[in-house]
Amino acid sequence: MSSPEHKQKIWKMIKDIKVGMLVTLDNDTPRARPMHLVQDEYDGTLWFFTRRSAEKVFETKSDHDVCLSFSDQEVGVYVSLSGKANLTDNRELIEKYWSPFIAAWFPEGKDDPDVALLEIKVQMGEHWKAKESKTFQLYEIAKANLKKDATPNLGENEKFGG
Repeated sequence: MSSPEHKQKIWKMIKDIKVGMLVTLDNDTPRARPMHLVQDEYDGTLWFFTRRSAEKVFETKSDHDVCLSFSDQEVGVYVSLSGKANLTDNRELIEKYWSPFIAAWFPEGKDDPDVALLEIKVQMGEHWKAKESKTFQLYEIAKANLKKDATPNLGENEKFGG
């Protein structure tokens, strides 16, 4: 688990990316699909709308392990989050997170019995953030190649939770 300050740091990294790749297990085979964030704050739980009948629901049975990855190559941000997935049809949360964007995916509206929320309780993760421009990163890589036993210093990397 992470501190409230660290949660805000993670949220600052992923909130503008909006779409993360959700990795589940289809039997023993990892499978990823894009999922769109619906919340406007982060407290350690991520929320995504889904159809109750979707395959990912069958791959994320109660408290099933999942992984979410977010990346923005333009700014050099990469985030991997692992946690437990649960399905909910909490009407209060569906109302809270419903938007015109979500409505486009559910033409029968928020009262459609197939509408549900996928809750991901994040337990651990890792993030990388480049500290400088792409030019600086190329310089660091070139410098590391010239020096024996050197690796490029491209920025921040931190693991949390576990």
